[in-house]
Amino acid sequence: MDSGLSEGAIVHSSEFLAPPSLRGLVQRMMAVVFLFTAELIVISVWLDSESLTPAGLSGVVRNWGPWILRCIVGFAAIFVTFAYLKNKAELAEISANFAQTPIRWRLLAAHACAMATFSELSVIFYSGVSSGQRGSGGWANPLAVSWAAAGIAAIAFAALAFLPWKAWVQMIRNTGHLWAYSAIAILAACVIGVMCRRLWEPATLLTFGLTKLFLNPFVSTIVAIPARRVIGTPIFRVKIAPECSGLEGVGLILSFGILWLLAFRRECRFPQSLLLIPLGVVLLFLLNAVRIAALILIGNAGAKQIAMGGFHSQAGWIAFSAVSVGFCFVSQRVPWFTTQPPKAAAFSDATHNPTAAYLLPFAMILAAGMVATAAADGTGGFQWLYPLRFFAAAGALWIYRRSYASLNWKCDWVAPAIGAVVFVMWIALDRFSVSKAAADDQFAAVLMTAPAFAKAIWLSIRVLAAVVTVPVAEELAFRGFLMRRLISADFESVSLQRVSGLGLLVSSIVFGFLHGGYWIAGSIAGVLFGLAGIRRGRIGDAVMAHATANLLLAAYVLTYHKWHLW
Repeated sequence: MDSGLSEGAIVHSSEFLAPPSLRGLVQRMMAVVFLFTAELIVISVWLDSESLTPAGLSGVVRNWGPWILRCIVGFAAIFVTFAYLKNKAELAEISANFAQTPIRWRLLAAHACAMATFSELSVIFYSGVSSGQRGSGGWANPLAVSWAAAGIAAIAFAALAFLPWKAWVQMIRNTGHLWAYSAIAILAACVIGVMCRRLWEPATLLTFGLTKLFLNPFVSTIVAIPARRVIGTPIFRVKIAPECSGLEGVGLILSFGILWLLAFRRECRFPQSLLLIPLGVVLLFLLNAVRIAALILIGNAGAKQIAMGGFHSQAGWIAFSAVSVGFCFVSQRVPWFTTQPPKAAAFSDATHNPTAAYLLPFAMILAAGMVATAAADGTGGFQWLYPLRFFAAAGALWIYRRSYASLNWKCDWVAPAIGAVVFVMWIALDRFSVSKAAADDQFAAVLMTAPAFAKAIWLSIRVLAAVVTVPVAEELAFRGFLMRRLISADFESVSLQRVSGLGLLVSSIVFGFLHGGYWIAGSIAGVLFGLAGIRRGRIGDAVMAHATANLLLAAYVLTYHKWHLW
């Protein structure tokens, strides 16, 4: 049995966005990415470049090490992403050429040895040089060279373990000038980041003036102190720091716009499409001033905690997301900007988009979550607008309900049993975490002050979302889409029983990271939910396991008042 699809379905390569042989290369590349990501997280948390002395090569590492690391990570992310988007045929050729090349375990062992050496040298380099034990004399520079050599060797061994040297060379050649574009983009981003610091002062002054302009129609008395960058009302005032000048958002939309036009240059009309970049920059800069003005109005209305809490942190990301989506839509749909023929905008056609059917309910939960967080209490962080998540997801599921008719929603007793195991595991790992008693008390204090009717409604919808819309939306996104999409672009043709171990692992790790501090428990839960679906090829088993775990967790939260688990 499968998720409503025949296991023996034959899918020709012409039906794929990329040939089936691309699968092997993608799996190898994902393995490299996750290995390096895990090691990079450990290194970033462990090593602090500020502890090094500014003299000699240790000074080079101190001043330039973080920037070099950002460049490497940024280059890799940009190159791999756009190579996959624009050069699927070339990558499929590379995958076919090296499909039979096994993983070189000896090189992986060499990578482990190099990392062990790197770790030992890091202990000596960072502790010895920073304390001055070897900061003088002839120790520091040779130690820095050895430390860097061990790190470079570790990277090389891991890369060559998964793909031979010829494959890497062929990848650079077959993707044309993408390597140069990626390098220029990340270097430009770093240079602009440094240069933008000089623009903070004039940008802050401009944001200050725009904020005052936007406040004028709504506030009769404006308190404005330009020298201190303080603006507001007699009741509520804020100080516009350089970080709030809007330049960070401008840099993000600038990088996004350039890369988008570069990747989809064949579909865009030039030079008209170049106008989208300054339009996006100006729009986001204006929206940043609108954000600050709205923050002041919210605080002036008496909701100071909301203004300085969720709204302050989330409104900027909401604005960037909106401008980015608008950029993509305009560049692809407005005839003056695109070379593509107009597409019919019939609602019935939109509901047949398989990717949207699987991802939109989860995306609606995230979008509603941003709004709820923006309106959350700044002290308690209580999300009174949490019900928006339920209704947003339910609406998307209802719109695409016909797309789910072919899925197998059946389940057996094993699914709730797996859900119970996930619940026990989650609670057990929570016991080993830092005490959240203060967060529980804070949550309870806000909830208990609400009228009984409002409290009952909020708790009912919170449980309903946890047991119904969240399991369905998340399983469609992670097990229904992502786990199968890693196998084939035509993911609907892939039975859940044909999912690879790598697809299960990657989708589970992504699922785990979306659970924040509970990422370990989330990753394990993702694996178990995935196995529930893979067992008989039914999405219904994964949903039931997820719903059971959430139901038991909700009962535990309500019984023992462990509100932090929500």
